[in-house]
Amino acid sequence: MERTHLVLSSGFTFDYTNLYGQGLVTQTDVAAIGERLMAAHQAMEHMRSTGEIRGHLSKDGAPEKVLFSQLPYVQADHLNSPASIARLKEFGQSLRNKVDAVVSFGIGGSYLGNKVLFDVHCGEFWNSRGAEERQGYPRLYFSGNNIDPRRTVELIEQIKYEARLKAVHAGPHDGAYRAQLVVISKSGSTLDTMSTFMAVYDALRRETPAVEVQVVAVTDLAEGAGETLLHKLAAEQGWPMFSVPDGVGGRFSIFSEVGLVTAACIGFDIDAFLAGARAMDEACRQEDIWRNPAMLNAALKYLAAEKYGQDIEVFMPYADNLKSVAEWYVQLLAESLGKRTDRAGREVFYGRTPIVAVGTTDMHAQTQQHQDGRKDKVVQFVKVAAWENDPVIPDVFPSAGKLSEISGLRLSQALDAAREANAAALRSDGRFNATFVLPEMTAYHLGELLYLLALSVAYEGELADVDAFDQPGVEAYKRLLGPMLKQHSP
Repeated sequence: MERTHLVLSSGFTFDYTNLYGQGLVTQTDVAAIGERLMAAHQAMEHMRSTGEIRGHLSKDGAPEKVLFSQLPYVQADHLNSPASIARLKEFGQSLRNKVDAVVSFGIGGSYLGNKVLFDVHCGEFWNSRGAEERQGYPRLYFSGNNIDPRRTVELIEQIKYEARLKAVHAGPHDGAYRAQLVVISKSGSTLDTMSTFMAVYDALRRETPAVEVQVVAVTDLAEGAGETLLHKLAAEQGWPMFSVPDGVGGRFSIFSEVGLVTAACIGFDIDAFLAGARAMDEACRQEDIWRNPAMLNAALKYLAAEKYGQDIEVFMPYADNLKSVAEWYVQLLAESLGKRTDRAGREVFYGRTPIVAVGTTDMHAQTQQHQDGRKDKVVQFVKVAAWENDPVIPDVFPSAGKLSEISGLRLSQALDAAREANAAALRSDGRFNATFVLPEMTAYHLGELLYLLALSVAYEGELADVDAFDQPGVEAYKRLLGPMLKQHSP
């Protein structure tokens, strides 16, 4: 009997029915890389205990530790300590019923991870709700993730509009409109982030009626010779600071203060989120591949790509509020595994191309290609098993037979039927797909999912013999950007 599911004690499930078996990745395929899997697992254990990954260097060519696997464990000597978590929570409480809006400035993991936490906790309509419905937490906007003149101006105008509205309706004790700017940059020289931050900061400080502008910097906290531009600026201006830790690349930083600062701003359950990540890490310490979700996911995706040509991965959650998880995963997969050379310097041009999709929306947009296009894709679905609110489809048009037929179903039942049909249709044509099942859309299960994905790319880097923790391709455009900016200077 073929294995088809890996179920954790929390109920989190990896359903690989349509990824493993006859016509897919086989038991023989997995057995053939058994020694490499054990070596990869030993490398992960070594990483956990020492922070060392074979051959990994910083962009400056110096040895660099990899510490993301430490983040779920809150300990005094860790990057996340009881004191640092308490300070984050205090910061969040300091905003309640005192700050009207937070604007988070960041790009890459400093935006993508934070947007995941916002979407899962807040949803689309958070900023339209009253303060009481938000439990006193502020509205939250994102910027710095693109150098877009129109959106930057529109964000400024939105904040100004809210400030004018408050001034009109304010009571004698309401005070001025308060905006908290959170600027996230390890170096402080990130063009996208700093240019938009400066534009918004300057415009709001000039606004009448007054906008009280407060700033928090999230940056490298090193002082002295290693002091960053943003750290120096924050010290001069007296801005509070949180840490962008060494040893944690941006795509893994959601579990650090980089992501948790947004969690604090909205009342997201930090403890449960880290507990879910921690539980997943503990599950992934199993040597048995069939009990280790990250090793199994990495091995099946690696074999699907290398042996069966499935070198595109479509990440397709069936939930609108999880679309940003797919966007976060694009960076994780692309930067971690899209590598020109292996560790020996041989050109391998490794890595799957990640694609964002969301069900059911993209069944009406991308599925034609998934079903009838090139057989070069693995489709990774995400299912939410139980929804907090789940309306029943009413029978409001009984004379319309087709509509009456679906009445009585819950929306989640219709959603899952669509996902099952999509998966079965792909399988019927020998097309690879798998499903992660979240028992509920909670902070704990989100922590499980994101950590599984982060650790999976680390495992796959070992299988492919590439460095999953550098990003040398990004430096190519950065070397050209400085001179080009000077050419455009007035």
